[in-house]
Amino acid sequence: MAIDVQHAVEDDEAALNVSINTTPLVDVMLVMLIIFLVTIPVIVKSVPLTLPTYRNIVTVTKPENISIFVTADESVYYNRDEKPTDMPTIRTNLVNALRAAVAAHKSLPEVHIRADKNVRFEAVGRVILACQQAGIQKVGFITEPHKLDASTY
Repeated sequence: MAIDVQHAVEDDEAALNVSINTTPLVDVMLVMLIIFLVTIPVIVKSVPLTLPTYRNIVTVTKPENISIFVTADESVYYNRDEKPTDMPTIRTNLVNALRAAVAAHKSLPEVHIRADKNVRFEAVGRVILACQQAGIQKVGFITEPHKLDASTY
């Protein structure tokens, strides 16, 4: 009865595998990738919109355009009149003047509102309401462009 010790040791070392098996790792990563690719479009829901772009358009004043000025003390001037329209009669006077302007022109005139930056919105809202009651569809607000100074750079 002889034992071959040298041959038995070599078989044991050949049976040991010391390299890392990456196949399960790759399988798990591919499964996770597929799961993320499928679930992300379901999670991220968005409403298809076309957002407006900002354009700075130079205001072209046409003869049929109406300019309404609202001062800080809530006085309303119609087309640069010297006499302001007082607030108690603004609805009747301004609506009647706007209706007369609509009737005088073939196309609907535009109303340009120039309001003081310190005026309450209620006064501007009354002017917009008068425009709506007169049937004017285009109302715009005239503002001053933002002034840039060298200190901001």
